[in-house]
Amino acid sequence: MKHVAGYLLCVLGGNESPSAADVSKALSAVGVEADSDALGRLITEMEGKDIGEVLAEGKEMLAKFGGGGGGGGGGGGGGGGDAAEEEEEEKVEEEEMEAPAVDMFGGDDGGDY
Repeated sequence: MKHVAGYLLCVLGGNESPSAADVSKALSAVGVEADSDALGRLITEMEGKDIGEVLAEGKEMLAKFGGGGGGGGGGGGGGGGDAAEEEEEEKVEEEEMEAPAVDMFGGDDGGDY
C-alpha cells in the first residue's frame, strides 16, 4: 500500500509516469523504506496506463462489493416487571433545595451587581 501511495503522490506532483527510483525517493523522504520487488511489480503493472482510468476501473470493481456495514443489531428484550419498579424509584427521589443567592463579594445589601 505504501508503494501505491508513493506512486500516487508522484503523479499528483506532476510526474505522469514515475519510475521505481522516483517512488523510492518519495518514500524515503518521509522515512519509509521501499521493497524493491513489490515496487517493481507496481511499476510494471502501471506501465503505459493512465492513472485516471485505473482509478475509475477500481471504483467500478468496488461498486460490485456493495456498501454499508449493515445496521446495528437490535436491542435485547427486557425482563418483565422491571418498569414498574423503576417508576417507583423515580417518584421517591428527593427534591434538591436551591441554594440562597449570595453576593459575590460578601455584601448582603441585595443591590445590583
